[in-house]
Amino acid sequence: MQQQTATLIGATGLIGGKLLRLLEKDASCTAIKVIVRSAFSSKNPKVQVVQINYNDAEGFKSAIEGSDVFFCAIGTTMKKVKGDKTAYRKVDYDIPVNAATFCAELGVERFVLVSSVGASTKASGFYLHLKGEVEEVIKELAIPSIAFMRPSMLLGNRKEFRLAEIIGKPVMQLLSLIMPANMRAIQAEDVAKAMVAAAKHGKPGVTIYHYKEMLQMAKQQSSV
Repeated sequence: MQQQTATLIGATGLIGGKLLRLLEKDASCTAIKVIVRSAFSSKNPKVQVVQINYNDAEGFKSAIEGSDVFFCAIGTTMKKVKGDKTAYRKVDYDIPVNAATFCAELGVERFVLVSSVGASTKASGFYLHLKGEVEEVIKELAIPSIAFMRPSMLLGNRKEFRLAEIIGKPVMQLLSLIMPANMRAIQAEDVAKAMVAAAKHGKPGVTIYHYKEMLQMAKQQSSV
């Protein structure tokens, strides 16, 4: 990214928070728009916080206008939506797809999305099938450069308590040497670094990044 405006949704999440901090330190990113639905503050002069209702299409589109690259790290959990799959879909499908659609209409050149390992419309599980749906729609949009990050379990300290992750992380780390590379747990920091590197690279078309590719891109970003 050279003297460009980056826009981010999902800044309050594990990856999004680390991504925001990376962008704040990146000299090539001169302006950052953080789109949120709830109150959020930043003391960094590069950051402009735009609070919107994601159901307000015009407001959402207006918030994206002027962006050179768009980062999507938004997501929810079944616990947050109390098991309501319709409510879950409104966050994990509607928001990313609408954001990408507006990006295409506004001429945003690069779109970087946090998806999931195993994302596929052929998957039988709700979560992976939904992630696959999102990817399928977005990859057909007229955005010059699209990058899908497909991490497995994320390592890092979340603000929220997730018992399954606390139990699962040590197991995943112990099994990492014998399991397929794509399934290995990865630091959220590395995913965020890979997102920034992918945006800078701006590879034409659709590119999917799994564990090894994300680590490679993260290494490139760290060396900058």
